[in-house]
Amino acid sequence: MKSTLFSLLLCTTYAAAHGILARVTIDGKVYQGNFPNANPNPSIIRQVNDVGPVKGANNPDIVCGLSAQKADLMADAMPGSVMTFDWRGGDNSAWPHNTGPIITYLASCGSQSCASFDASQAKWFKISQIGRKQDGNWAQADLMKAGATSSATLPSTLPAGNYMVRHEIIALHLAVNMGGAEFYPACAQIKVGGSQSGKIQQSELVSFPGAYKDNDPGIFDPNVFNPGEDNYVFPGPSVAAIAAGSGNEGTSNNNNNSNNNNNNGSSTGSASGPSQTGSASSNSNSGIKTSHKRHARSISRVMRDLLSQ
Repeated sequence: MKSTLFSLLLCTTYAAAHGILARVTIDGKVYQGNFPNANPNPSIIRQVNDVGPVKGANNPDIVCGLSAQKADLMADAMPGSVMTFDWRGGDNSAWPHNTGPIITYLASCGSQSCASFDASQAKWFKISQIGRKQDGNWAQADLMKAGATSSATLPSTLPAGNYMVRHEIIALHLAVNMGGAEFYPACAQIKVGGSQSGKIQQSELVSFPGAYKDNDPGIFDPNVFNPGEDNYVFPGPSVAAIAAGSGNEGTSNNNNNSNNNNNNGSSTGSASGPSQTGSASSNSNSGIKTSHKRHARSISRVMRDLLSQ
């Protein structure tokens, strides 16, 4: 009995120490994700098979997460739309990590629906990145507050079309050692309307794997816990010119980041407190929230039974 109880506690601790993208909100409309390995409900978020991180910059799972599967839906968006990303611990608690950047990329799916697009073939351009705030703390730490979210704004001149959105948290709490960085990428599928004609340069496009190396200074960072000595350099390309001047969304945590297109310090994007916008999911019994609750209730019942023996 003790070994079974220990295994359950270990499983719960593991889930709480990692996490996934639970839902995305676009201009106030909420799109639920799916818990790993759960029977999926239709979603715009590609479902992963585990709450754990991707390890290694050359890991094929760095594209969209661990064994990410294509999603069924596409969400409507417009140039300038605000996308809000709700990251949760694996037990549906607040995000568990506080060190490292938050980065957002886009990739065109061409004329095909992103629901059938092979993300390993995507060419990505960066639209936002956020690192340390002016007080030296990481914006990622704001996500540890209950209800906190991260957000990014689609470029105002983004051409109409089908796009993959790659929103990524890089946890650097173990990055003082080579290979210690933990990658949490997640992909969502959107269809952008409008009639804008902004251009993305070939030199701004990158592939995953390939965009990062394990020895990049923004991934292997021996000074990550010494803000005074750590001139943080974001990994990957600079923010694409099409996204320059998109602006910050503002935060409830007074997170005022400079808008720049280099890879030093902080740049566009935000992490914020509890969202006040959005509506309930169209099926209140579907998606990740219900799966988490069922999972938690099952563990609680088993633990109560074991403790009573």
